[in-house]
Amino acid sequence: MIDLDRDGEVFVLRMNAGENRFHPDFVAAWNTALDEVEAAPGPKALVTTGSGKFYSNGLDLDWMMSEGRDQASAYLESVLAVLGRVLVFPAITVAAMNGHAFGAGAQLALAHDVRVMRTERGFFCMPEIDMRAPLHPGMTSIIQARLPRQTAHEVIVMGTRYGAERALEQRIVDYALPEAEVLPRAVAIGTELAGKADPVMKTLKTGLHRDVLEALRAKFEI
Repeated sequence: MIDLDRDGEVFVLRMNAGENRFHPDFVAAWNTALDEVEAAPGPKALVTTGSGKFYSNGLDLDWMMSEGRDQASAYLESVLAVLGRVLVFPAITVAAMNGHAFGAGAQLALAHDVRVMRTERGFFCMPEIDMRAPLHPGMTSIIQARLPRQTAHEVIVMGTRYGAERALEQRIVDYALPEAEVLPRAVAIGTELAGKADPVMKTLKTGLHRDVLEALRAKFEI
């Protein structure tokens, strides 16, 4: 489901699970990979990317509505915990958005320090308004923390689908590049900033995002 490789001082986490939805096994694989990167000594950065046309398509709704029906709340908490780990990770994180980032997949991208999005294919979108579904307070808080207020309003209330160019204009992403340049640029950014990795970075990020972390831990019945 997840491959973790190293390019110099940069760990590259590649999601290889089709639409890269957050199935419980996928969540476990994410935590294992984050544990490995966090434990690695020396300068480091983390780049994450997907495969095919998906960065991540978010929650595994099919699993939630079938065998996971009785575990839905605990499952959502486990996904939010991954978002929180990425948000305060003790090294620079860069999302190399190779394709669609929807719902929790869009949230995952926002939790990174830097976002590089592919042009030509792929959308960033929070589709809850069209699904008639509420957002967990932690998800709303991540959007508020990362995006300009009017953009956050549009993302949540209108469910707009953003291609890379518009996402760049609205400051959702930091770079919009052709497919062949996305991962190399993400690795280059990580390489440049790898020397900043330190446990104090987690402390600093936690101080910056204390309200978001509290919201991510809020109880939410599904």
